[in-house]
Amino acid sequence: MNAVDGSNHYEIKDKNPSLSLLVIVLDTNPQAWAFLSASLSLTNAVKNILIFINAHLAINNANQVAVVASHCHHPIWLYPRPPSESEDTKTKNAPLPNLDTTKKFRPFAQVESSILTSLRELINNTTEEDISSTNTTQMAGALTLALSFINKASINFYGTLSEVESGLAAADTTEKPMGLQSRILVVSVSGDLAHQYIPIMNITFAAQRLKVPIDICKLAGDTVFLQQASDATKGIYMHLRSPQGFLQYLMMAFLPDLASRKHLVVPTQETIDFRAACYCHRKVVDIGFVCSVCLSIFCSPPEGAVCLICSTHLATGDYGAKPAVIPRKKRKRKQINGTAENITSKKIPNSDA
Repeated sequence: MNAVDGSNHYEIKDKNPSLSLLVIVLDTNPQAWAFLSASLSLTNAVKNILIFINAHLAINNANQVAVVASHCHHPIWLYPRPPSESEDTKTKNAPLPNLDTTKKFRPFAQVESSILTSLRELINNTTEEDISSTNTTQMAGALTLALSFINKASINFYGTLSEVESGLAAADTTEKPMGLQSRILVVSVSGDLAHQYIPIMNITFAAQRLKVPIDICKLAGDTVFLQQASDATKGIYMHLRSPQGFLQYLMMAFLPDLASRKHLVVPTQETIDFRAACYCHRKVVDIGFVCSVCLSIFCSPPEGAVCLICSTHLATGDYGAKPAVIPRKKRKRKQINGTAENITSKKIPNSDA
């Protein structure tokens, strides 16, 4: 019957099937979420993210997901949870605690249980001193964990580093990317991250080399360097004007993978802020002083005109010197009938005309 049936030509098998790895970096800054609670609470945001994760896993049963929380003092894994000594003795087939698996797809239930449990532990372990001591988030550390997880997953998928590089090179030449396609989605609610300028830029360049786009979903605040990271890695940057439609933005803009984006019109940034942060005060500057050796940026010349990074003498020229004031020349005046008038040249009409 197999020889008679002609349906075998419809079967398409890929030797190296394409699967998508999505790493979500969730900003859990307590102060930022407190200001945003009127329009979107952290609880509702997590519910929307869980629906988004389920949609990502439902597209392809080989798709993978990981979630990192960028907290006020340290980043932490929400899924997969780091193994502990007590969990080493448990088997993988152990029943999920307090979870009705009969009404939910088991992979969805595992992700939901891990994220909610880890997030609950993180909030319970956060003290008032931790919240009052800082108003920012450890975004650079969370992005480092995400990129390290992607690099480890790529090595496990391809086998060796040389095969990873060959796979990245083949992704540029082929129209349909094959293999492991990784991307990072940042859900940000915090404001300025000027003190993390250097590590965020290093992560951006590393992600650009690994061809990992960094998508930014900005719910509140404004960060210059996340715009630059998204633009450099060819990701999507969206500042949501209506946080109530968070789920719609996730499903319509950030759900398509790298292969699907080549056939879609993805959102783009109208303007990109390319300002940098100074090394002396960690302030975002429009105009600064750059060391010609190490390319360090300063908002004002350092003391003694010496670079704080490489100790190179900076030639600041005449900066800070008082400008030379040249006195204005006085016009000559002539006396006409006892009054002084300025001498002006007037054009005399031609009398012959």
